[in-house]
Formats: sequence, C-alpha cells, structure tokens
Amino acid sequence: MPEVPPQMQVMTVIQPGKNSYLQTGWQSVPQPAPDQLLLKVKAAGVNRADLMQRQGLYPPPAGESDILGLEVAGIVVQVGTEADEHWLGKTVFGIVAGGGYAEYALLHKGHAMTKPEHWSWAQAGAAAETFLTAYQLLFHLGGLTAGQRVLLHAGASGVGTSALQLATLAGAKVAVTVGRADKAEACLKLGAELAINYRCTDFAEQLTGHWPAGADLILDPVAGDYLQNNITVLADDGLIIIYALMGGRLIEQFDLAPMFKKRGKLICSTLRNRSNQYKAELTKGFVTAFGEQMMHDRFAPILNQSFHWNNAQQAHNIMINNNNIGKLVLEF
Repeated sequence: MPEVPPQMQVMTVIQPGKNSYLQTGWQSVPQPAPDQLLLKVKAAGVNRADLMQRQGLYPPPAGESDILGLEVAGIVVQVGTEADEHWLGKTVFGIVAGGGYAEYALLHKGHAMTKPEHWSWAQAGAAAETFLTAYQLLFHLGGLTAGQRVLLHAGASGVGTSALQLATLAGAKVAVTVGRADKAEACLKLGAELAINYRCTDFAEQLTGHWPAGADLILDPVAGDYLQNNITVLADDGLIIIYALMGGRLIEQFDLAPMFKKRGKLICSTLRNRSNQYKAELTKGFVTAFGEQMMHDRFAPILNQSFHWNNAQQAHNIMINNNNIGKLVLEF
C-alpha cells in the first residue's frame, strides 16, 4: 500500500452562515479508531445537508469530523486494530457522519460496501447516502410491500431517484412531484407511473384523481405547507415520513382531524445522528435486500454532474438552485 502522508487537503467552510464560502485548506490525516477504515477518497457525494451545515444549521454529531461530506468512495489504505485486514486495498463506498470533502476519510468497518466493478468512482461516491436513506424510509421505517402506492416528493432529487428505483424493484406503484417538465420525464423513465409538476397543478387534486384510495406511504423532504395536502392524499392507515424541512418547520392552522379520520401515522426521520450500530445494521439490510441487484446493474445512482473537488462551490450553487436531476459528485 502507498505510504499515507501526515497532511491532507480538505475543503473548509469560511464564515459559516448565509455568507459562507468554500476554500481548500490543510489538516492532519485522521488515524483510524479500532473499528474504522482509512480511505484514500476518490469521490464524495454532495447532499443538501452540506448546504445546511455551511449555514450553521446542521452541525456534525459530537466527536465527528467538521469537514463537509456524508458519503465517500475510495480505496482502503489502513485499517483499525479491530477491522479485518482483508479490507486493505479494496474499493469501497459508504456513509460517514462527516469528513467526505477531503483526500482521506474515515469509514466505520460496518458501513463499508464493496464497489460494483461496473460503477465509476463518481457513481460509487453518489450512492451510499441516498440509497441507504431511501432504503431506510421505504422499508426499514415504511414497511413497503409489493402493490402498495408510494408518493415521493422531490422525485428527481438524489433520494427521490434512489427511492423510485428501489420501490419499483420491490413491486410498488410510484408517483412523484417535481418542479420541471424534464424532471418529470426523467422520473417516468425510471418507472414512476405518475409525475406531477407542482408548479403547474395542485398535486393533491391530481393524485386523488389518479389514486382515489390514496397513497399508502409518502416520503416528504419539504414539510411546511405540504403536510396538509399530504394528509388529503393519504390512504387509510397510511404513513407520512418527513426527512427534511425544505419548506419550513412551522405550519399555520394545521388541522389534525383528517389524520385522525384516516388513522394516519407521521414519522420524522434523520440518518446522520443515528448510532454506528444502527447504520451498520441498515447497511447490512440494504446489501442483503438489494446487493445482488446492485452488482447485476439492476439499479444505479442517477448522476447529474461530477466536479473536480476544488469546484465544490459550483456544485453547491447548482443544488441551491434546484437545477440537478439526480446526484452531484466531487471527484478527487
């Protein structure tokens, strides 16, 4: 294995807040704890959580790296004392609680997944956070089964396109909401049976006409004003899972009565602050359920664009303006 240098380049946040910007800097290469792997990073996914962390709204969990980046792909160059040495030299990808925007990053041994040979580094860097989030929401929390109806808001996002693929493979019926015609077209090509442009029509009215019985499961990163319409289109005994607050955290004049009538359930979910054991079990569950299909190219992350990691600000600007279909990735 190549010798690991003492210092590495990282992308740092200058002036955290609304006027923050990104700049390269230097830090010491982290040393793996007994249960960790050290990766030479080849690619790192860009996620909306990175934008929130820049603004000071989503700090890393205690003890984790304050460097941006929640998913990485790379080559294992060092292993902790409790990690199997068979990982050395292997090409892997996985979720991290921070530290992805750097030349080297630490990955818990239970969070490492083998990179499919047919995937590029950019694809591997774009896969872990969105597919594990989608798997968690759809199956671990949502209990999705074949034939059920799923509504995905932000259907063309990284999580949206990942959830669309997994739900379709599981035999579910999928509808999505999007903000542009090209995003609707992309989702239909991935298997959605209905793609609603919320800028042109009322999604609740259109979905009710398409699915009179309602959606069994709704995955919502918007919240805010969407919640009341979510209840309108929810099936009896249905479940709404909110996993982000893009539309705001406050809801005025919210009426719970329709939720009671439908015996509806509401869950709020995050992944970053879960325990390492939870994430390891989630990773194992995903690989057990979908690993073979992943290796046989039955699904893959949808890439919008990849950037040299020095151009991280450009990638962030695209995400800020909601111009991406699928994932944005930094390559090293």
